[in-house]
Amino acid sequence: MITIADREADIYDLFALPRRDNAELLIRLEYNRRVEHESKYLWKVVRQSPILGAVTLEVGRRGDQPPREATVTVRISQLSICAPQNRKGHSSLKPIPVYLVLAEEESAPSGVKPLCWLLLVTFPVATFEDAVRCIRYYSYRWLIERYHFVLKSGCGMEKLQLESADRLHRALATFSIVSWRLLWITYEARVNPDSPCDRILDTYEWQSLYCITFKTTILPITVPSLKEAVLWIAKLGGFLGRKGDGEPGVKTIWRGLRKLSNIWETWEFLSDNPSVLSVT
Repeated sequence: MITIADREADIYDLFALPRRDNAELLIRLEYNRRVEHESKYLWKVVRQSPILGAVTLEVGRRGDQPPREATVTVRISQLSICAPQNRKGHSSLKPIPVYLVLAEEESAPSGVKPLCWLLLVTFPVATFEDAVRCIRYYSYRWLIERYHFVLKSGCGMEKLQLESADRLHRALATFSIVSWRLLWITYEARVNPDSPCDRILDTYEWQSLYCITFKTTILPITVPSLKEAVLWIAKLGGFLGRKGDGEPGVKTIWRGLRKLSNIWETWEFLSDNPSVLSVT
């Protein structure tokens, strides 16, 4: 189990806490901490390490900057971090051995802040491949945050008033599937927008979605694209789709999917039972 966290988790006492077996940390560092080395501070030591290679990453949207690719150089070091001098009893605390991975963009596009991640890792990082694996783990942090956002805000996990941990575990197992599918639909539409929507939607789902969107009972000859279908779902959830609105987010897609579930269930029932619509 690897706990991945941003710079807010750069806390000495967190690194010093005893951990269970198979529980590790991967933390992006904020502070230039003292280390057991003649250069004294970790940033200087890590930058003295040789470049092992380079890797290209997908960088998500940052404010007004669109998603892009960034090529970063990779360095690794094995150091021991000293306790902060302002911490009570720091002189009696033993340095903490860790591995450090530096991913640094040396030729960012004009007007773009270069990518620079200094990662503290508590499990062994000995090769370039090990370092790249850590960098990719950290690059998934935003997606993991969106997953937990869906669990908490969409599924309302924190609002459940269940009487036992066992019931909470079962609810979490169910909602995890819901959250995974929502994220899959959202990001698949961005990565493969032109693929047919029946890759992720069942026949009754996309057919009922098309008909309710265009107020028709005549189905299209070809299956709509994934981008089109997700946009229609988001509009069911309140997405306006104006020129400056960008891509629909998980909130509107979540609300749209909830509405679509009622629509396609009715559609499926009426399709399987056409006599219900007959007038006597």
